[in-house]
Amino acid sequence: MAKINIIEGEFEKRLSLQLTESIRAGFPSPAEDYLHESLDFNRDLIRNPQATFYGRVEGNSMIEAGINDGDIAVIDRAAEPQDGDIVVCYINNEFTIKYLDLTHRAEGYIELRPANKDFKPIRINADDDFEVWGVVVWTIKNWKRY
Repeated sequence: MAKINIIEGEFEKRLSLQLTESIRAGFPSPAEDYLHESLDFNRDLIRNPQATFYGRVEGNSMIEAGINDGDIAVIDRAAEPQDGDIVVCYINNEFTIKYLDLTHRAEGYIELRPANKDFKPIRINADDDFEVWGVVVWTIKNWKRY
């Protein structure tokens, strides 16, 4: 099971980086060799600063969603969880990150679905100590390990 460790974020500081209009995965265009605007992660990516947290992912149950061990999830606790969202849940004294499957609500349960065929869904019943803690709105990956 992929676990997530919550990290308190500090969203008051501004970090402004230059942003290119597009980055092609093919051959670069000489016409796009200039910078267009700046990107501030706090301004542009965080909608609810007081309700947003970072979490470091542990495990590989979400690898088919592109979320790997060591990635950082940006979690918005004010976002309303919807069916199919990737969510951080608190279940039986542990945090986990999974897809939220609400299609079985009428049958009296919901499921947390992994994104790895080697893991089984977690069935949540009324008896479980369970809370959708927040919605994953972004992930941050480290492609260069130092």
